[in-house]
Amino acid sequence: MSIVLAFSGGLDTSFCVPYLRETYNESVYTVTVDTGGSASESVLRARSKELGAVDHIHVDAKEQLFEDHLRYLIMGNVLRGGVYPLCVGAERVVQAQQVVKTARRVGARAIAHGSTGAGNDQIRFDVVVRLLADDMDLITPIRDQGLTRQFTTEYLSSRGYAVPAETTRYSINDGLWGTTVGGAETLGTRQPLPEDAYPHSVSPFEAPDDPALVRILFENGLPTALDGNSLDSVALIAALAKLGDAHGVGRDIHVGDTILGLKGRVAFEAAAALILITAHRELEKIVLTKWQRFQKDQLADFYGLLLHEGQHFDPVMRDIEAFLLSSQRVVTGDVTVQLYRGNIRVQGCGSPYSMFDTGVATYGEEPALWDGKDARSYSKLSGLQAYLANKVRRTR
Repeated sequence: MSIVLAFSGGLDTSFCVPYLRETYNESVYTVTVDTGGSASESVLRARSKELGAVDHIHVDAKEQLFEDHLRYLIMGNVLRGGVYPLCVGAERVVQAQQVVKTARRVGARAIAHGSTGAGNDQIRFDVVVRLLADDMDLITPIRDQGLTRQFTTEYLSSRGYAVPAETTRYSINDGLWGTTVGGAETLGTRQPLPEDAYPHSVSPFEAPDDPALVRILFENGLPTALDGNSLDSVALIAALAKLGDAHGVGRDIHVGDTILGLKGRVAFEAAAALILITAHRELEKIVLTKWQRFQKDQLADFYGLLLHEGQHFDPVMRDIEAFLLSSQRVVTGDVTVQLYRGNIRVQGCGSPYSMFDTGVATYGEEPALWDGKDARSYSKLSGLQAYLANKVRRTR
């Protein structure tokens, strides 16, 4: 019999390899699911072998991450709390799915992960594993035994395994959709992160004096080209992230509700996500009706909430995705964005489906589809309910 372990190569999952072997006397397979921020496969494979795993499996899931999740986050302009582009939540769903597939492939009897009992990731992993592999045991030693980092460090050291010295005061999670950063400052709500805590982007204060302009082509709501160069989705996001990082774009700090009910705070840098959402939202303004945009905003916010809380497999998510896909049939066009010292500014956009029709009317000037009498009558009727309500209530 064997156990498949979701493996990042960090302290907790490194501890899990010898712990599982010794505790259960079974073979351990490690599996890393690459969603855009994993260490190199060779490094992880060497670490896995050193710790005594029977084999290491490396899965590239960046394309799945985009197809299953990121495209809907773009279509929905999803920013949790109006700020955070859900850098981590979607990754964990994909990672858990691939861990289950690997466990099936190698004939494992159990799946293990190294999440603690305090964060969101344990819920996301557990929900997916129990849904897709309820016939397998789920082993979570760090959570179940309340193990500290000091304990796991001493456990590995006592068995002769190398424990790299901490090189940073910050916990960093890299991924295709962005990087989250946690540290002492994010344990409270008053302090910002220092400039050098962000691992990839330059400080806006040290960004180039000259702004960058980038033209993004969207087809049916999804980005397909930068400055006329067609790119696949993963390459396009990576290119935008590199450009945005160079101009200090994408940094922010988010405060929100954790799945378990606590308040949490996390810093992030997500240049590509924020550039794409900013551009996509502007394009929608000229091609969608106001009621499409209103309804989509409500559903997309709910969609982001459910994804954050590990509810990707609830059937309502497919219903919302169907609405998003329908709404994007006319979201085709190009948007020019300026990146300058941490700021994202839309310079202009156009679409063959644009409703911004100067042939019909020019805002503030003469219309072609109605005259002044029509406008006077409409104004009178549009305020009728408020007029009647105020009239009767003034007499009471």
